[in-house]
Amino acid sequence: MDHLTTQQRHKNMAAIRSKDTKPEMIVRRGLWSRGFRYRLNHRGLPGHPDLVLRKYRTCIFVNGCFWHGHKLSIAQNEELVMSNEKCCCKIPKSNREFWVEKIRRNKERDREEQRQLAKMGWHCITVWECELKPAKREETLESLAFTLNHIFLQDRRNKIDDGRSEIEESTQMPVAAEEK
Repeated sequence: MDHLTTQQRHKNMAAIRSKDTKPEMIVRRGLWSRGFRYRLNHRGLPGHPDLVLRKYRTCIFVNGCFWHGHKLSIAQNEELVMSNEKCCCKIPKSNREFWVEKIRRNKERDREEQRQLAKMGWHCITVWECELKPAKREETLESLAFTLNHIFLQDRRNKIDDGRSEIEESTQMPVAAEEK
């Protein structure tokens, strides 16, 4: 059971920030040191992504494992179920119904925001808090940089291919109409 009163627990949970968190700062420093430039919490995009890299048409969400239900899945009966993989996310025993519902809503909202961003032509990357622990941090940041470079090259390749097909269409000789 919880050793804090309801008011104390509310005060503690309300004090948790949503911007400039330690995991977000780790990702920001890692990307900046690798030469990536970004904007923070872009208000014009669904979900206000933590980092927006316009050049790469990519949004990065740095999610806390608890708040976004990392490695929790929603069962058919709307209950959250822990997967077999280890993570720091654990549903509190006190006021369990509230937390299950809150995390379920957060997961649904995240999915919908990423769908909207995809429809707008943005790539979405989610970095989880547990992936930024000291043992995995460099591997995660290198993987993120590799993914961003891959997205950039793929988008450029698609633009070049589109440009070639437009040039080929415009250079084709028109077929002369038969005269009567």
